[in-house]
Amino acid sequence: MRRLSRFWWPKTLAAQLIVVTAAAVMLSNLGIALWFASSHERQTESALMERLLDRAASAATLLSGIPHRERQAAVRTMSSGPWHFRLKFGKPTAEPMDAKETALAARARAMLPTVRQKEPVSVRLLPPNARGDMVHRHSRHGRGVAGIVEITLPVVRGTELVTTVFLPRPEPWPLQFLLAALVAMLTASAVAAFVARRVARPLSKLADAASEVARGGDAPRLPELGPDDVRRAAVAFNAMTDQVTRTLESQRQLLSAVGHDLRTPITAMRISTEFIADDEVRERIEKNLEELQTLTEAVLTAARGAGWEKRRKIDLAALVDSICADLEEMEKSVTWDSAAAVPVSCRPNEIRRAIRNLIENAIAYGKSAHVRLEEDDGTIAIIVEDEGPGIAEGDRARVFEPFVRLEGSRSLETGGAGLGLTLVKAIAEGHGGSIELANRPGGGLRAILHLPREARAA
Repeated sequence: MRRLSRFWWPKTLAAQLIVVTAAAVMLSNLGIALWFASSHERQTESALMERLLDRAASAATLLSGIPHRERQAAVRTMSSGPWHFRLKFGKPTAEPMDAKETALAARARAMLPTVRQKEPVSVRLLPPNARGDMVHRHSRHGRGVAGIVEITLPVVRGTELVTTVFLPRPEPWPLQFLLAALVAMLTASAVAAFVARRVARPLSKLADAASEVARGGDAPRLPELGPDDVRRAAVAFNAMTDQVTRTLESQRQLLSAVGHDLRTPITAMRISTEFIADDEVRERIEKNLEELQTLTEAVLTAARGAGWEKRRKIDLAALVDSICADLEEMEKSVTWDSAAAVPVSCRPNEIRRAIRNLIENAIAYGKSAHVRLEEDDGTIAIIVEDEGPGIAEGDRARVFEPFVRLEGSRSLETGGAGLGLTLVKAIAEGHGGSIELANRPGGGLRAILHLPREARAA
C-alpha cells in the first residue's frame, strides 16, 4: 500500500498543493451536498406526510356525506396515479403500529371531524413490495416505488376508508450540482497552481543553486521575490553564499602567502647546502629538504581542494589515456582499456590529479594498475584495480582522513604524505561524485571514482 501511494502521489510541491486543494474542494462540496440532501429529504418527507394525511382525511370526510350506494363509485373515481382508495366494512380493528406510525395516526385523527376522532385510526409504513400486484401495476407507469403508506380512517359507523399511497423513488442528484462541483474544483485548482508556482519556483531555484554549490560550482544569486518566508530563505541563502565566497577567497590568499613564505626559506636552505663540505651531511639535509618540499606542496594542494578551476568540456577517455601514457613512459606498470570518447564538463586539472593519485597508489601498494571506464544511467565510473593486499574493512574510511597512512614507516618514499586519497575525495565531492574502495574477490584493491552523468556535456 505504501509503495502504491508513493507511485501515484505527486512528487513536486506544486502538484501536491493542486491535488490537495482539488480534493479538499471536492470533499467539501460533497459534504455540503450530502447535508443539504439529507436536510431536504427530511423536510420533504415531513411535508409529504402532512399532505397525504390531509388528503386521506379530506377524502374520508367527503365520503361520509355521500349516500351509501354512491360511495363505491366515488372511491373508484378518486383512485388515480399513486393514490388508491377502497372501502372496508365491518367492526373496526386496531392495527399494531410502531412509534412513528402512532404519531402519524395521531396527526391524522386530529384532521377528522370531532365526532369521528374517538374511533380507531391506523397508519402503516410498508416496504415497496408489500402490495405485490398493485405495486407492479403502478411501477409500469412511474419510476418505481420507494415505499407504501396505508392510512385507515373511519367514514361512518361500520365503514372505513383505506388510502394506499405509492411513494415514488427520489430523483438522483441533478447534473447541475455535479457541474457546479467540477467548476469549483477547476477554479480552486487554477488558484492553487498560481500560488504553488509563486512558492515552488523560488524553492526549486534554491534547490538548484544549493546543488550547484554542492558540486563545487559558482553560487548563483537568487531573486529575492515571492512570499515572505520564501523571500527570507533567498536572502539567507544569498548572504550565506556571499560569506562562503569571502571565506574561500581569504583562504586562497592565505594559502598563497603560506606557499610563498614556505618555498622561499626552503629554496634558501637548498642554496646553503651547496656550501657544506661534508657530502654525507649535505645529502642528508637535501633529502630532508626534499621531503619538506613534497609535504608542503601536498598540504597546499589538499587544502585548496576542489573548486578553484573553471569547468570546461573535455574527453574523459582521452584524459585517462594521456595519464596512463605518461606513466608508461616513466616505466610504471599500468594498463588501460581504451574506450570511446566520453565528453564531460569538469575541471580537468583536478580530475587529472585525482585519477593520477589513484593510479600511483595502485602502483605503489599493488605493484601494478589496471584502468578502465564504465558508464550506466546515473554515473561515469573510473575504475583502478591493483594486485596488492587490499585494505581491511575497518581502515577503508580512515584512509580518506588527512595524514593517515596504513604503511607504518612514516617515510615519504614508501607511504607518501597521507594526503592523496583526501585530495581525491575532495575533488570527487566537488564534482558531485564520490570515491569507493573495495577489495577484489581474487585479491587486490578496486578504487572507483564516480562522476555524475549530469556533468556530461549536452
